[in-house]
Amino acid sequence: MKKAMLVFTKVPKIGEVKTRLTEARGGILTPEEANSLYESCILDVIDVCLSIDEADLYICYNQEGDRSYFDSILAGVSNPQKIAGVFPDQGDHFNERIQYATDYILKDGQDDRLADSILIIGGDLPCLQPHTIRQAFAKMETLSSSEAGQKAACRKLEVNNSLLGACIVEGACQEGGYSLVGFTSTTPINFQDMFYNMDGITALDMLVNKAEAKQIPLAFLEMVPDVDIPVDLASIMPLLRALVTAAKSDPTLMIPQRTMACLEQIGLQSVTLPAIRDSI
Repeated sequence: MKKAMLVFTKVPKIGEVKTRLTEARGGILTPEEANSLYESCILDVIDVCLSIDEADLYICYNQEGDRSYFDSILAGVSNPQKIAGVFPDQGDHFNERIQYATDYILKDGQDDRLADSILIIGGDLPCLQPHTIRQAFAKMETLSSSEAGQKAACRKLEVNNSLLGACIVEGACQEGGYSLVGFTSTTPINFQDMFYNMDGITALDMLVNKAEAKQIPLAFLEMVPDVDIPVDLASIMPLLRALVTAAKSDPTLMIPQRTMACLEQIGLQSVTLPAIRDSI
């Protein structure tokens, strides 16, 4: 099975990324700090993806983004020559844009497809680790070859002398969303109403609903938190510190060096209110 990772992101631009972290939106960062944090996260995520040799990395960015600037910062990641492709999205809203990015790679299973399976990864996941990505692809391999996967496939597609079945893998994040989602090119799934719908259904619930409706085998990955609002930032900082300590005895872990340096430069510290003892 030919595998693809897709980092779906925006080109960093002051005042247009992570605005819910800024003081103007009730947050704690300046627009410049929010932009610097987002850029650091993106590059750290890409470095994690580039450590995976068994899958190609593609990056899809917002069509309004500055491609020249994006190319300049991508030149600073580890092994930028390993990036298989960088392309702008298309569509009027998020659902359409992520659908376009997926179709760009899987091409409905046609002969000119770039991959047989895809793992979509957010750019704001500084705690993402290589083992999570490898586990996602391993689960796709298992489920796609299962009886349920074969039965749920929307088309017949032979890969390595066997039929490629359907499957979905997902890793949750906060507030009913998901940080990673992967599926094969024979999986009957689309992003219609996935992130924005009139019924108030969370993205994770919508994904599960689609899996249940088509009886697509679903695998669950460990949660990988993203950073959208101040409480996310406060929650993730202790995780990053724990990751640094754990990496001293586990060389397979990757420390998000840029994100750590950015937070240190901003001077943030995560604290909690002291416990109040019950009076006697």
